[in-house]
Amino acid sequence: MAVALAGHGSVRLWCRDSAAAAELQASRQNARLLPGVLLPEAVSVSADLPAAVAGAPLVGLAVPVNALRDTCRRLGTTGDDLLAPGAVIVLLCKGFELATGDLPHRIAESELPGHAVMVLSGPSFASEVGRGLPTAMTLAAADLGAARQLIDGIHVPRLRVYASDDRVGVEVGGALKNVIAIACGISDALGFGHNARAALITRGLAEMTRLGTALGAQAQTFSGLAGLGDLVLTTTSDQSRNRRVGLMVGAGESLDAAMAKLGQVAEGVKTAAAVFELSQRLHIELPISALVHRVLSGELPPQAAVAALLSREPKCEFGG
Repeated sequence: MAVALAGHGSVRLWCRDSAAAAELQASRQNARLLPGVLLPEAVSVSADLPAAVAGAPLVGLAVPVNALRDTCRRLGTTGDDLLAPGAVIVLLCKGFELATGDLPHRIAESELPGHAVMVLSGPSFASEVGRGLPTAMTLAAADLGAARQLIDGIHVPRLRVYASDDRVGVEVGGALKNVIAIACGISDALGFGHNARAALITRGLAEMTRLGTALGAQAQTFSGLAGLGDLVLTTTSDQSRNRRVGLMVGAGESLDAAMAKLGQVAEGVKTAAAVFELSQRLHIELPISALVHRVLSGELPPQAAVAALLSREPKCEFGG
């Protein structure tokens, strides 16, 4: 996103690790995670958080969800606000906070009162955004007019952004698709084929919609970019970190070994646990998500989880 937004002017990219920041600033690329994607001259890199956000009218947070609260607190709820008055916060993280079950925008609003919080999500592998390949995303804000206004500042020719006023729906879609991607990876590793994957995607979308509407989301959001669009991308491409975790676990590797081999954050792992707790609290039936959690926690082997899913009582597809 820093590369894409550089088309509008100067961008300051903050890294929490000073050595990584120095390497990025010198080499102009992240050789481990985004090889070949060069940072434009308009992007400066620093490990100095106050300097990175000073005076910025727009601050994007792309940290893992379970690091979001601490990052927001560093930005200014303890009395010495680093953010400019009126600075808009845009969240690029996907998932639920494990300890509380909170969605990202609620975390940011509670820790950074007085700042508008928006959510940017959709089918968008970082490597393709960085290379300038065509991508479409959704920007959600509490106020639709505010989202439309901000779009003018982030829209570039190959990054098309649509406005929404459904932050809950956009965030639930971004969270649940990672869990369903793990399920699809497990299914593919077990050799269950394309029919099974299509069923998991479709029924996963039903779970996404069921949970989202229970939390106050608009049902139509889940047929859009942040719902179905992101779900299809993440469940079908091996670029997906969560799908790759599912493939490894389905092939018999332990979760710890799979995560070590991945070497990156796969938000679906913690999201599966958070969603399981949330579904229990709200009494919402999410069978695929629940079984992913049980497999990842070591309670069930993958084959037994599939057997449990297939043995469920037949029912009407839509209600009833």
